[in-house]
Amino acid sequence: MNGSLQISPLWLLPLLLVPLVVYSGLRMLVSVGGEDSQQEERDWTVPQLEFTAGKSSPVHRWDVRFKLASILLFAFLIVSLQHVQTVGIALFIAFVSYRIAGIPWRRGIKRLLGMSGFLSMFLLMLPLTAVQQPGDLVLVFGQIDWLGFNLRGLDLAILIILRACAVALLMEPLLATAPLPTTLAGLEHMGVPPRLTQLLLITHRYLFLFVHEARRMQIGMEVRGFRKSTSLATLRSVGNFIGMLFVRSFERTERVYAAMLARGYQGRWPQSVSFSAGSADYLKSVLLIGLGLLLVFCDQLLWKK
Repeated sequence: MNGSLQISPLWLLPLLLVPLVVYSGLRMLVSVGGEDSQQEERDWTVPQLEFTAGKSSPVHRWDVRFKLASILLFAFLIVSLQHVQTVGIALFIAFVSYRIAGIPWRRGIKRLLGMSGFLSMFLLMLPLTAVQQPGDLVLVFGQIDWLGFNLRGLDLAILIILRACAVALLMEPLLATAPLPTTLAGLEHMGVPPRLTQLLLITHRYLFLFVHEARRMQIGMEVRGFRKSTSLATLRSVGNFIGMLFVRSFERTERVYAAMLARGYQGRWPQSVSFSAGSADYLKSVLLIGLGLLLVFCDQLLWKK
């Protein structure tokens, strides 16, 4: 049978305040750590994905093909875990790999903060919408019986958040430790169609130019006296802005494609990346995948209990 516990709504305030305090603290750390880097405006025309590609670490020296296969498989194993204990260990392993790669901690915190708005909704929605099962402990606020706070839903929300944080931390060593063309070449060697890798490379490159062009147009509108407001004139200006942005993007696409054809493009990029795997690459892959399988094995034992 279900267990119900009537409490005052005031007891819910600490639960809601903890994520806000953590979020505010992380934001403060990022802003303090980024004061020096904010002195110069970022060049939006230059992709920033391979942030630490020029450094040297065991993750940087890892063959891209083995790194892609191992980290992606480890991420899938993390998603299959069903207990907070094992997911916490997986999160610790992801954090260790993140630090071994020598990636600045502020970069990882920014990635987690970008996910926090979406993930924080699980802390409220899942406890309120989880289907009650025998043995669940449900908190009832006052006399509102239909508004039950299911603690099993809260456990599920925490489990999902920990999984997402672990996978997000793994994406930094995967993508930020090698140039993007090298990573995409590794995907092509693993069987991904060349057209898809070319599309990913071009998309990544010109998204930054797209943002840069939008900012230039926004500055031009503001210099000419444009101010945002809830009026029909503002909607008309925004519509013209979006339309002109797409027109300029289409024109740039045609110019870029013409330049590619003039330089001899025939449907494939020239391959300048060569791969050679060594014993260290095999060892790193076996170690990471072995840790993932061990976590799944331990998680299944806990589940049976």
